[in-house]
Amino acid sequence: MTELDAALLAAHRTDDKAALVTLYQQAAAQANAAEAEAFYLTHAHVFALEINHPDQHRLRARLIDAGREAPLGPARPPLR
Repeated sequence: MTELDAALLAAHRTDDKAALVTLYQQAAAQANAAEAEAFYLTHAHVFALEINHPDQHRLRARLIDAGREAPLGPARPPLR
């Protein structure tokens, strides 16, 4: 287990969402595959949303750029 893995587990145990945002971003930066990077960025984004973290918009933009999230657009009419 790496130091980062241990830190992630500890942050989950203590429900330290601010740390989770940071740690998942670090994990994304260290990922060696696009799938892993997207996984970690998604987790960072979810925790950022939960605490209104200042990185939430940047994380969403990164997910959109990676094709993992869709940009918000005009509302579509309901299906009939």
